[in-house]
Order: sequence, then structure tokens, then C-alpha cells
Amino acid sequence: MATPPGARGTARPATNHPHPATAGHPTVLTGATVVLPTGTVENGQVTIDGTRITGVAPESAQVIDVTGHYVLPGFVDIHNHGGGGASFTSGSVEDVLKGIHTHRLHGTTTLVASTVTGDMDFLTERAGLLSELAEQGEIAGIHFEGPFISPCRKGAHSEELLRDPDPAEVRKLIDAARGRAKMVTLATELPGGIDSVRLLAEHGVIAAIGHTDATYEQTVEAIDAGATVATHLFNAMPQLGHRSPGPIAALLEDDRITIELIDDGTHLHPAALQLAFHRAGADRVAFITDAMDAAGFGDGRYWLGPLEVEVADGVARLLTDGTIAGSTLTLDRAFKRAVTVDGLSVEDAVQALSATPARLLGMTDTIGSLEPGKYADLLLMDSAYDLKGVMRRGEWVVGPQLG
Repeated sequence: MATPPGARGTARPATNHPHPATAGHPTVLTGATVVLPTGTVENGQVTIDGTRITGVAPESAQVIDVTGHYVLPGFVDIHNHGGGGASFTSGSVEDVLKGIHTHRLHGTTTLVASTVTGDMDFLTERAGLLSELAEQGEIAGIHFEGPFISPCRKGAHSEELLRDPDPAEVRKLIDAARGRAKMVTLATELPGGIDSVRLLAEHGVIAAIGHTDATYEQTVEAIDAGATVATHLFNAMPQLGHRSPGPIAALLEDDRITIELIDDGTHLHPAALQLAFHRAGADRVAFITDAMDAAGFGDGRYWLGPLEVEVADGVARLLTDGTIAGSTLTLDRAFKRAVTVDGLSVEDAVQALSATPARLLGMTDTIGSLEPGKYADLLLMDSAYDLKGVMRRGEWVVGPQLG
């Protein structure tokens, strides 16, 4: 598949030079409202020493007063196709790094790069490129969304390139990712779907049910075979019915399933989000962006794989038929909406944006919460829930804006 032409539009240039937080000295953020796994602490402090959070503040530490601000763990996005005008599916290494940095500017300190449907040779080539960035620590791994999805629920994927989930071809993608494949989205009702779920589970790769036309019973079978994630619940699957409950009911009711939700005000009605969140609970919900190139960039025309997309008023749709084509969401906006529009507590929103996706990725020893020994991935938010600082691995990506 040929690489699509670049996005058209304007953007602020991204700087790729984070500033050291401490200039070689430990730093203490003090006076903050700190969101911890055990609850929120008023007038708390967080100490950073090098790349890590530490429990002891030495006398020589630099003290930064962040009174009136929240300190939150960095956000973790497990489903993201690009940003800043750059695509993770088709961009160069420089483009991919630009997209990663764009999302870091918006609070995503850990990101899984998602691809869209393409031919197998192209996808294996992309897996090689992205796996190198994972090895360098720029991304947490690779998510293959397609080509093993239903033509009935293809969304913004090229129908001509779709195929059944043959376990041999699924294995080909896993091998091409060199141990860096984190997740594969499949329509598990298709021929080979259940065997592919078992294959993924055996190799420690998340099998995600999505872009599916499965029945309730077929979805239960896939969960029993080892599927553990619902790809953007409600979207690209049959609606919940009282006689034919379909995949939504099966995915919501099973505690083995982590639910992806896109909280951008376009993909979900607030009542649907409330239904899913309160049925599953914060420890089973991972807010995602499903972002495409336009995230953090602007309106205009873009390419999502081989399909042309028009973004108007921040909503991405296929040029051909108006189908929603990913989002332009960033996780700082998702957090603010979750708290101010959806009425979630700060603690529950942080769980869904940090701790739950970190747990899903098997990375709770290093990220997902503000605890001694973990990476100093943290965010500053003001009382209006606007982002005022981003630190990743002990370096400011966005320096504190406390004025």
C-alpha cells in the first residue's frame, strides 16, 4: 500500500527538547492536591529524584510551590493512531515522534501506537518501524486495529483490505513486532477468530473484541477463549437490544473485560458513557483517544490509511460517506470532560486515564500512579482542570505554568 500524502493544515511546531526538572538535584512539588491510589491528599507533596518518584525529600531539594493545583499521574493511552498532523500508520520515524510529542504536550506520558487496516506486507513493515521506537522507550507497544475485522462494522477501514483472522497471519504480525505487540483488535466471530484469540493469549498479546458483528453468545465464547478488551465499546458493533443483546451486554457484564471508551462528546451520548462507566467501574474502564492525525493540529483533510478524511469543527469523518474516522481527542480534554460534564470524581477519572490502562499493559510497577519507585510521570492541573505542566521521566515536557 502506498504511503498517503501528508495532512494539509497548519500547526504550532512541536518542540522535542524537554527541560530537566531538577538540573541534577531532587525536586519537591509542594502544596498540591495529590491524587494517590489511596485517595486525594490536600496540601501534599511529590518528590522527584532523577527519573523516579521518591519518598524522601533531602534538604538540598529544589522546592516548587504548586498550591492550588492538582498533581496527577501521567495519562496512558492504549489506542492512538496519531496526532500533530502525523500518522502512526503511514508516517516516517520523524512523523511518528512528532505525533507522540503532540500527545505528551497534552498529558499522555505513555502511549501505544495503533495502526489501521492495510495489506499484510505493509503492516509487517510498520510493525518493524514501530517496534524500534518501542525498544527506545518512545511508545509502550503496538496495537493492530485491523485488518481482521468485520466488513459489516468496518468503520473507517478499507473494506478491500479486510480479511478473516487466520491465526497464521495474526502470528505474522506478532512476529514482525518483535515482542512489542500489545494488542490486536479482531471480529472474533469471523472464521479463525476464536483460534486467533487463543494464539494471542498464549503469546501475551491482548485480544480485543471490536469492529464486530458478533452475537451475545459469540462474544461470550471469545471472552472464554481469552479476549480481555472491548475496543471502543458501542462504536462499530451492534446496538444493545432487549432480545438480541449482542456484544455490548456480554462485554459490560464480564469482569474479565476492560472497556475502552472515547469521551469526546461525539462518539458517545453522555447517557451511554454513564451506563458503561457505572456498570463496569473505574477499574474496568480505559478512556482512550482513538486519535488520528488531526489531534492537536486542526481542521482540514487527512489520510487514515488509504482513506481520505475531512475534519471540521474537530470531528473527523470519511470524505466518501461521512463515517466517523477516529477522533481529534487528547487525554487532557477527556479528563476535563469526564469531571466537568460527565460528573465523574477526579479519582475515578484518574483511574480510567492512568491506573486501569497501566494495569492492562502490565506496567503498574513503573507507571499509572504517584508512588515511590515509579517513573516521575506526572501532570499539573489547575482548579478548572486545565493542564499546567507535564513531566515525563523526571523532565518537564511542559514546564509549570503557575501564574
